[in-house]
Amino acid sequence: MLPSELVKYKKNSKKIIALTAWDSISGSIAEESGADIVLVGDSLAMVCLGYKSTLPVTLENMIYHTNAVSRGFKKSINEHPLLICDMPFLTYQCGEDKAVEYAGKVIKNTYAKAVKIEGAEPEVQDVISRLIRMGIPVMGHLGLTPQNYLNLGLKKQGEDIENKEKIKRQALTLEKLGCFSIVLEHIPDLLAKEIQENLEIPTIGIGAGNFCDGQVRVTADLLGLSEKQPPFCSPIISGKKNFIEILKQWVESEKSN
Repeated sequence: MLPSELVKYKKNSKKIIALTAWDSISGSIAEESGADIVLVGDSLAMVCLGYKSTLPVTLENMIYHTNAVSRGFKKSINEHPLLICDMPFLTYQCGEDKAVEYAGKVIKNTYAKAVKIEGAEPEVQDVISRLIRMGIPVMGHLGLTPQNYLNLGLKKQGEDIENKEKIKRQALTLEKLGCFSIVLEHIPDLLAKEIQENLEIPTIGIGAGNFCDGQVRVTADLLGLSEKQPPFCSPIISGKKNFIEILKQWVESEKSN
């Protein structure tokens, strides 16, 4: 799937489903589950690298894990879900030239067909515009932006009038710049609905209600593997607890033999 095809999903009222992945096993699981998009999110910093935030993950980490994810895909390349790679902290905040260089490395060295960039401040807008002009598709990301948690915290965004209007303006700007879709994270349902109705490109929500054109989730959160669950994602199974219990039983049985 190409990034531009997602607009057809919105026009046809077809729900878009995105899952994150971080290695070949999770990539295989996401693909076989039928996800339209597989996002190699910088959340892998916590999910598989043991960090407390997304900030420490590097470009080299993202490229390494994106390639691992794509090796887990079993279908022919034309049937792969849309593979998107997060641009990690300080790969696009340091100017347009560096951003083109770093995003270009992702596109040249992996099977990712797009990158995701958080925020829409003036400097980030310049970067997004430049990347798109250079042939690199960009998915936007508004609302709670984890790379900016030192300023904004990890709380819900868009709850006061000023912040709400800012997010609405930014969404329209990202569409105008040429983003093919926008992730809306941890914002009020009705704000997400208003944005969705005013954009031609699809919105993909995470903790933003059911009015978005699609949903994205960190797969480890859904499977109950994360150390700490976000408030907007209840696990569908107690994966870590179940695996530990089963493995403890196996270990004990082996020791008793």
